[in-house]
Amino acid sequence: MNQSTGGRKPLFQARAEIRISARPKEVYAVISDLRRSGEWSPECRGGEWISGEPGTAGAVFRGHNERGSDVVAWAPVVRGHWITTCEVVEAEPDRTFCWAMCSRSGERQESVWGFGVEQVGDESVLVHHFLMTEPTEGIREITAQMDVAEKTNFFFEWGEKVQRDMEVTVARIKRVIEED
Repeated sequence: MNQSTGGRKPLFQARAEIRISARPKEVYAVISDLRRSGEWSPECRGGEWISGEPGTAGAVFRGHNERGSDVVAWAPVVRGHWITTCEVVEAEPDRTFCWAMCSRSGERQESVWGFGVEQVGDESVLVHHFLMTEPTEGIREITAQMDVAEKTNFFFEWGEKVQRDMEVTVARIKRVIEED
């Protein structure tokens, strides 16, 4: 997916990559099945496809998530269980799988998560990427009562959290695929 920001500085942008001893087809089969995300995600516990052909562009997924009290503990982020909805925006078998977070009304937001897979010899390089160019509904709610300094601190801490989570995610995906 073209992760261009049109010259704007992204609100959040992160990337993590790892080599996996598997062909792109095997890697893609795992990463494009969001129901399995509970096997690797620090927050998403899985979920279900609610419309469209699962794993294809336009399909909609409802994710079940869990977050502890220690995550940016001072900020009013959602704790415990919550549900998100996302729409697959790009699905090119064995290469790219991306989804956009949706608002409560079902509109795509400028918050896109994705995976890219590239074959290198007998292995694959898996890249997990995230780009948020405009604040989502949730980010606006979290930061609504913050002053400029608090917002700056929140964006810094949240960005670090996202980066750590992505690194954990790719390491867990590697383990899931290589142990199968």
